Amino acid sequence: MIRTGLMEIVRHKEIADRVFEMTVIGQQTTAMQQPGQFVHIRIAEHSEPLLRRPISICSIEQETLEFTMIYRVDGRGTQLLSQKRPGDSIDVMGPLGNGFPVVASPEVHAFLIGGGIGVPPLYELAKRLAESGVKMTIILGFQSKKDVFYEEQFKEFGDTFITTVDGSHGLPGYVTDQLALLQEVPSIYYSCGPHAMLHAVEAALPNIPGFLSYEQRMGCGIGACFACVCPTTKGNGDYVKVCSDGPVFQAGVIA
Repeated sequence: MIRTGLMEIVRHKEIADRVFEMTVIGQQTTAMQQPGQFVHIRIAEHSEPLLRRPISICSIEQETLEFTMIYRVDGRGTQLLSQKRPGDSIDVMGPLGNGFPVVASPEVHAFLIGGGIGVPPLYELAKRLAESGVKMTIILGFQSKKDVFYEEQFKEFGDTFITTVDGSHGLPGYVTDQLALLQEVPSIYYSCGPHAMLHAVEAALPNIPGFLSYEQRMGCGIGACFACVCPTTKGNGDYVKVCSDGPVFQAGVIA
């Protein structure tokens, strides 16, 4: 059920270069049941910035009615959001979209592969998979050491590998470079990050069930404005809306 209303900020801090972790509290948290969904945040009470900002849900704590978001400051809206303080309120619409399906078998070995600001939605997924006894191998890719976050948190769930493009932390290169070094083959994989990374992950893990969460510019967040459409592999003008049909799709759906 989509809900809209004010939520109070209880914690807010910078955890990497221009990357902020914000925890809010409110009754809307009770509607957040699926990892990989997102919320749409109205940044200010006045008309500028006009559009809400989509931010993925990183962690859900039903007992305290809190949920946590992680976002990177990339423009006017997120810059204003970074100036919010504990005790302030923000207008939250959500949860939105379709998230990751959670397998529930200790016989499953899942690979979780995230890139940059695509890492956060994998954290709530990792929590759910851990509750089901699923074995996990986690690969997180960043541009540089200053961009790395949640390395220690993910280590609680399984073997965790870090890659950086400039080689300043972990394996130099991309997540697919780390994938190529692993001896084990997953039963299933989950990934979130830039389109190019997702396509590379798909190509590196053929014939294995996979679920990919796509990042896309959005306007309304509910499938009305068509700002986030992507072509599918069916061709002939077939498309999906990332906000309402996704953001999570089975591997092989998005062209």
